[in-house]
Amino acid sequence: MVRLVRHRPGATALRLGLGPDLLPADSLRQLQALFQDHSFWAGNRSLADLRRMLRGSETVVSAWQGRRLVGFGRATSDGVYRAVLWDVVVTSELQGQGLGRQVVSSLLSMPPLRRVERVYLMTTNGRGFYEKLGFRWVESQRLMLRE
Repeated sequence: MVRLVRHRPGATALRLGLGPDLLPADSLRQLQALFQDHSFWAGNRSLADLRRMLRGSETVVSAWQGRRLVGFGRATSDGVYRAVLWDVVVTSELQGQGLGRQVVSSLLSMPPLRRVERVYLMTTNGRGFYEKLGFRWVESQRLMLRE
C-alpha cells in the first residue's frame, strides 16, 4: 500500500529528513535517489539544493510505500493567479497504477493551488498523462529560458 504525505514547507508540517508519520526515513537522500533513478531532468541535484528547493515550494507531496519514497511532486504559486507543478516523479515499477494521478490531485487540492486561475507545467514525455488529468496542450504558449 502507498501512503501520500502532504506538506506545506512554510508550515510546521514539513520536517526535512523525516518521512511518513514523521519518523526518520532519510527522505532527502531518498528524494535524491528517486530523481537520479527515475527522472532525466533532475539526476544531479545536491542535498543542499534539494533542501532549498523544498523550502521554496508552497506545496510538497510525497508518496511512501512503507519507509520507501516512491513518488513526489511539488508546486509553487502566488495563491491567486498562477501556480506551477514541478518535479512530479514516480518510481518506474509503480507507473501506470494511478500513483502519479494521486500526487497531482493532492497538489491541486492543497490551499495554495485550490483556487488559482491557471496551473502550468512543463513536460517532455508526459503530455498524454497530464491531458488525462485535465491539462491541455497550449500551442500558442512559448517557453522562454534564461540560464
